[in-house]
Amino acid sequence: MAPSLSKNNALDISTLVDSNVNSPLSITLQGTTFLANGHPILTEVPLNITATPSPYKTTVGCFVGFDSDEPKSRHVASLGKLSGIKFMSIFRFKVWWTTHWVGTTGNDVQHETQFMILDKNDTTNRPYVLLLPLLEGPFRASLQRGTTDCHVDMCVESGSTRVSGSTFRSVLYMHVGNDPYSLVKEAMEVVRVHLGSFKLLEEKTPPAIVDKFGWCTWDAFYLMVHPKGVWEGVKTLVEGGCPPGMVLIDDGWQSICHDDDPLTDEEAMQRTAAGEQMPCRLTSFVENYKFRDYKSPRGKGHGMGAFVKDLKEEFGSVDYVYVWHALCGYWGGVRPGVKSGSGFPESRVIRPKLSEGLQKTMEDLAVDKIVSNGVGLVEPEMAQQLYEGLHQHLQSVAIDGVKVDVIHLLEMLSEEFGGRIELAKAYYKALTASVRKHFKGNGVIASMEHCNDFMFLGTEAISLGRVGDDFWCSDPSGDPNGTYWLQGCHMVHCAYNSLWMGNFIHPDWDMFQSTHPCAAFHAASRAISGGPIYISDSVGQHDFKLLKSLVLPDGSILRCQDYALPSRDCLFQDPVHDGKTMLKIWNLNKYTGVLGLFNCQGGGWCPKSRRNKSFPEFSKLVTCLATPKDVEWSHGKNPIPIKAIEVFAVYMFQEKKLKFLKPEETVEISLQPFSYELLTIAPLRVLPKKLIQFAPIGLVNMLNTGGAIQSLEFEDSGTLVKIGIRGSGEMRAFASEKPTACKIGGEEVEFDYVDKMVIIQVQWPSSSRTTVVEYLF
Repeated sequence: MAPSLSKNNALDISTLVDSNVNSPLSITLQGTTFLANGHPILTEVPLNITATPSPYKTTVGCFVGFDSDEPKSRHVASLGKLSGIKFMSIFRFKVWWTTHWVGTTGNDVQHETQFMILDKNDTTNRPYVLLLPLLEGPFRASLQRGTTDCHVDMCVESGSTRVSGSTFRSVLYMHVGNDPYSLVKEAMEVVRVHLGSFKLLEEKTPPAIVDKFGWCTWDAFYLMVHPKGVWEGVKTLVEGGCPPGMVLIDDGWQSICHDDDPLTDEEAMQRTAAGEQMPCRLTSFVENYKFRDYKSPRGKGHGMGAFVKDLKEEFGSVDYVYVWHALCGYWGGVRPGVKSGSGFPESRVIRPKLSEGLQKTMEDLAVDKIVSNGVGLVEPEMAQQLYEGLHQHLQSVAIDGVKVDVIHLLEMLSEEFGGRIELAKAYYKALTASVRKHFKGNGVIASMEHCNDFMFLGTEAISLGRVGDDFWCSDPSGDPNGTYWLQGCHMVHCAYNSLWMGNFIHPDWDMFQSTHPCAAFHAASRAISGGPIYISDSVGQHDFKLLKSLVLPDGSILRCQDYALPSRDCLFQDPVHDGKTMLKIWNLNKYTGVLGLFNCQGGGWCPKSRRNKSFPEFSKLVTCLATPKDVEWSHGKNPIPIKAIEVFAVYMFQEKKLKFLKPEETVEISLQPFSYELLTIAPLRVLPKKLIQFAPIGLVNMLNTGGAIQSLEFEDSGTLVKIGIRGSGEMRAFASEKPTACKIGGEEVEFDYVDKMVIIQVQWPSSSRTTVVEYLF
């Protein structure tokens, strides 16, 4: 069971020391029972199951495998019986996307489960247990409902009838711990060293677009996107005071056509009905006629390059322009037999085949179209030619990065290419090399990528990716209530998927529209997600009041220090269709914590119909308790020490009220369906000389209020506090006594003192990005 180390495997193995080293943590297979700290978690384990202790973290983890009587390309092996233990899991409900699911027995496990945590039991000292399906050789594993009652099965498949195996030793990793967040992080470190085929997010740098406000053209134009429209879209945002720092030109810029079309791109651009573009194939690396025919009024030439240069020069906030493309070139791949200039690769139409697991996923228009029309696949050894040609051209026309979509297509095409793992390796290796060469190694947004093949093979360089299904303005199936309940689904996808995916890629919660009925609901989640914030508004149709609570005047945002995760008390609950659970997500700013509460009840996955659907009986008022302990202060890149903190100041964004809570105290909050509340939680400190209590709150006109605080300094004299603020608007801080004076830039300013909050109006600085506010006592 030696680790599969590679030359890229630079993570220091010596750091892999269990954080609970003094606790009696263990995971063992004794006879026919898996034990965690000596407590049964899986019983009736078949005799062909093997368990090998992890060589990296002593006794807290083990690799699981099995033996089969005959070599096959697909195996289903029971892991044992799971009964009476709560679990949370991440499973693929669509070919491209995963979401959260909970249960208590093996019968509740969904097909294509990628990640599962068993809940701990404080009474018996049973710890949390992570079950993580892995890759082994040319095989990939997932979990599913057992063929025997209450059992959990492992599905291990190669994706090709030509690739068989019978002996496996590490298709699953099990890890135990007393903290669910540390549990996942530690396990991912073990798997990182074991596989040696990816890098953790902490080893990479996300692209700079994560700190920019962005605009995506998709919902504004769909395939009809054109230079004039993009220009007008940016112009209206700039004039409204919300200048974008990033523009994403989505599907509609490439040269494509149907197989029965002539080799021109005019025909394809007329195919605007839903899904009509998906059978199209790429015919050239060069942009289509709409962008190709652009002529610069500034004398900069013509084509995409001239347009991008003009856009950046006219609108100084636009630092980055990204464009969309599919992993295989376009939805239908590359058109065979096209001689489209030097370096355009040859392709062959391959008919996709859905695995048994994928056949259990939700019906999907994109899948139907792709399966029906096939994919023009460039041979894996020529994948480098595809990306080099496409990305070299894009770099030459001043494009800064790409959104790579339709990623999890390869597994359906792998029969004659050595199976899914070998095909994926070839494509991801080529993509990684091209991104490093042309887009600074990280200029990518990964999309439609929710499967462990991609996470374990495609993330050596890619560091930003979508963690939820698309933002749907309305239900594509026609349910009028989908305008609402689909928004709750989206939020739950993103929050829970981040627990798994955030170890590989920085979570991107996708775009939304500022004029949607649930726009504020979305905006609040994006504000504290820790990821990029971008919208897909139609040109001139914006809610600028809402947008200005997200966007600073220079096109940047107040981003949290880390990525948002669900709070402990809702990890094993159902926040979309149990009628009682509030989604609570936490994150950290530099000096404050933030807790978001969202009523997402009303619709979600239905195992019987195998699709997302409305559950109106659960869409009602939900009440929950919130506490400073919901924020995981000790986690993240820059933990906030609170050991000596006895009281927290809690500012409620919607109610505009300040409350004071001890670490164990709670506040009760009730929310109507698809509404939210944001709590900025600030440790209360005491100025020693006068025993004045003080806590910074932040800019209360911004959704991520505490994100505005960039520095905090308590002078030794005990009579002066300095706060560095980024942004403009109404700055609030709690002080138990009224300051004698407040200063900005060394000059005294007017302030109000209301309900023990010091209120100061902060202007956008002309030269420095940070405004220093001084409080004198």
